[in-house]
Amino acid sequence: MNNEKIKISLPIIVEGRYDKSTLASVFDATIITTGGFSVFNSKEKQTLIRKLAERGGVILLTDSDAGGRQIRSFLLGILPKEKIFNVYVPEIKGKEKRKSSPSKAGLLGVEGMEREVLVKALSPFIKSELNEEKKSTRPVTKLDFYNDGLTGKDGSQDRRASLARSLGLPHDMTANALIEAINLLYSYEIYREKIEAQK
Repeated sequence: MNNEKIKISLPIIVEGRYDKSTLASVFDATIITTGGFSVFNSKEKQTLIRKLAERGGVILLTDSDAGGRQIRSFLLGILPKEKIFNVYVPEIKGKEKRKSSPSKAGLLGVEGMEREVLVKALSPFIKSELNEEKKSTRPVTKLDFYNDGLTGKDGSQDRRASLARSLGLPHDMTANALIEAINLLYSYEIYREKIEAQK
């Protein structure tokens, strides 16, 4: 049962073929690679990703390092915003089995993630009773972030980093990206719990 592939209907965009291989071992989904930074100059790849996004949306799942952020940022610039679902892997220190040394950031990429981590990251796109229970009573807003000292105040960046880590998200996400990720992955109640725990 544990090795059964999980169906995800939206296409998933990842960086390289090893990321694709890891995801394909867990999910029954269309998985497209950017070929790393080569997507910046590949009009064919850009057109393909655009067409997929326009059809019904795409999931962006890049590594949590600087390179991953650069690729994500580029794709966010060429795709319609309402058709993009940003998904993040947590910052986990280590190195991939096939590599002789860790990456510059010392973090595991998508390819190094365990099945459970990937299932949790992509859980909003998996049809299940669990997701029905998880629906927020209301979304987390920019005003919540301001009132909770996560934007516009001294130490806001550090508080955001701490909140992101507690949720298993990259610590250096912008306020807008963090709000989007929280609303996609968690409920308002879980957000409040994490905020109270920080006080």
